Amino acid sequence: MSQGRKAAERLVGKTVLITGASAGIGKATTLEYLNASNGEMKLILAARRLEKLEELKKAIDEEFPNAKVHAAQLDITEAGKIKPFIANLPEEFKDIDILVNNAGKALGTDRVGEIATQDIQDVFDTNVTALINVTQAVLPIFQAKNSGDIVNLGSVAGREAYPTGSIYCASKFAVGAFTDSLRKELINTKIRVILIAPGLVETEFSLVRYRGNEDQAKNVYKGTTPLMADDVADLIVYATSRKQNTVIADALIFPTNQASPSHIFRG
Repeated sequence: MSQGRKAAERLVGKTVLITGASAGIGKATTLEYLNASNGEMKLILAARRLEKLEELKKAIDEEFPNAKVHAAQLDITEAGKIKPFIANLPEEFKDIDILVNNAGKALGTDRVGEIATQDIQDVFDTNVTALINVTQAVLPIFQAKNSGDIVNLGSVAGREAYPTGSIYCASKFAVGAFTDSLRKELINTKIRVILIAPGLVETEFSLVRYRGNEDQAKNVYKGTTPLMADDVADLIVYATSRKQNTVIADALIFPTNQASPSHIFRG
């Protein structure tokens, strides 16, 4: 989707770091930035699945020959690798302008008392700890030039908890709290802190949550029309292409037939 001429002008030449860029919202955001800027951006694409990143980079190189892309494997849950990853970026990618903390996941639908300790650890490591660690690694770059956008992917689950989702909900409430605190800490700067909180989105998210069970994953979207990854990507790019004096601080995005985690019309 076109973001308009003025938005394109604000994006041209900027450098964006996107975590979880190999699929879903991360991949869609990558492509939306390129479409919005007519390919005139620098993109740092980080994810665990290198083969998926390489496929994406190849497609970008063919469609957007002017774009500059650095695709690299990074498991953001390995805390010791994050700062070296940022420090060792190729010179032309070091001056990051936009950080999109997209990587996240949910595991299972167990009730409290039945949740595997490893699942708790994995969800918080990815959704909370890694997001904080990546932000801390990039923030000095923004502070040095007194500008930059930090986009954190929250969720409606971070606003209203629901049964069988306690750990995921808790992790997204934590993301919201961290984002609010960070925004207040940076109030005397030109660094913008943005929370994007989607409702029901059809991506690999449900497949991961149900541990590869395709029938269970498809049932999540049965009878309704969810958001698609590019709907969320469109909002991310919109938020980061506003004038400097404007910040889309906190955005909740639902499909038309959703009003809360438990209020979804299925016709």
